[in-house]
Amino acid sequence: MSSVIPSHDVSSHETSKPGEPVWDIAYLFPPQGSWTEDDYLELDTARLVEFSDGSVEVLPMPTKLHQRIVRFLFLLFDQFVSDRNLGEVLFSPLPVRLWPGKFREPDILFLRSGRGEYRGRPEGADLVVEVISEGEVNRRRDLQIKPPEYAKAGIPEYWIVDPEKQEIMVLALEDGTYQKHGIFGLQQRATSLVLPGFEVSVQEVFASGQS
Repeated sequence: MSSVIPSHDVSSHETSKPGEPVWDIAYLFPPQGSWTEDDYLELDTARLVEFSDGSVEVLPMPTKLHQRIVRFLFLLFDQFVSDRNLGEVLFSPLPVRLWPGKFREPDILFLRSGRGEYRGRPEGADLVVEVISEGEVNRRRDLQIKPPEYAKAGIPEYWIVDPEKQEIMVLALEDGTYQKHGIFGLQQRATSLVLPGFEVSVQEVFASGQS
């Protein structure tokens, strides 16, 4: 990792007290705004970490409800894609390069056969799924920040699974921007345009989170 070491003497800092974070470890990494793609991709962690314009963002750890929903949907997408030999379905943590200097880690992603890679990571995707975690910051990230980013990256379809509202929104890319293919409630089945014939009971999706 090409660390950027501050010019002042780190050894002059007071040692962290018991119960405090080990502050000086932070000086082993580049400061925010100075990270490179190499720095980011060399991180060795099981945490979800995304990268944007020289800065990293450590995402909150998912809950059991979140992971149960992700597992349920992943298995459905994976079986549908595998049965038809369409490509592969993967899940986080896995950085996806949207464009130079921008990586996201969608909960689930579908990659058609032959899609390119960047240093062993997917270069874009054909469909991504985000399950919204609790908290306003997470809602804003998935509902407001990520749609224009995924659209800019040319990802044809974006599923937003909302446990709070008990609905699934499917966005389809048209002329560079996302349009709503549908907002599916508990009594409906969410469908895909990218994967014709794929559908899932919304009620079963959210029931899976309670099991």
